[in-house]
Amino acid sequence: MRYEVLEHTADVMIRTTGVSLEECFANAAYALFDQMVEADRIEPVDVREIAAEGFDLESLLMNFLSEFLFLLDTERLVFGRFDVSIDGLKLRCLAHGERIDLERHGPKKEVKAITYNMMSVDADEPSLTVVFDI
Repeated sequence: MRYEVLEHTADVMIRTTGVSLEECFANAAYALFDQMVEADRIEPVDVREIAAEGFDLESLLMNFLSEFLFLLDTERLVFGRFDVSIDGLKLRCLAHGERIDLERHGPKKEVKAITYNMMSVDADEPSLTVVFDI
């Protein structure tokens, strides 16, 4: 399982685990899109390189996921596969996706923002928790 949805009163909170921190970040990006559309229907026809930096792992996660909301809003792109590499507090990702097609991708929820509320990144486990503002 790439992610699980946890109980939250108003927004969507997810938790990801993986064999590496990179896998956790990739799973969080997948979860973000899967909350908005049917992510398993996204075809990998376009590849974008995403770069993000942070002053800690939580800000790195925030900046990484926020970049995808920006691309959705400005270029109408959705992604379903993520090849993530992390070096310290710098991240590079090759994101595979396509322009959104609401008929095929089936709209779900609108995620307005990523929040720091209850966000945690555990590099040792590895796992992370993040809340999407809907």
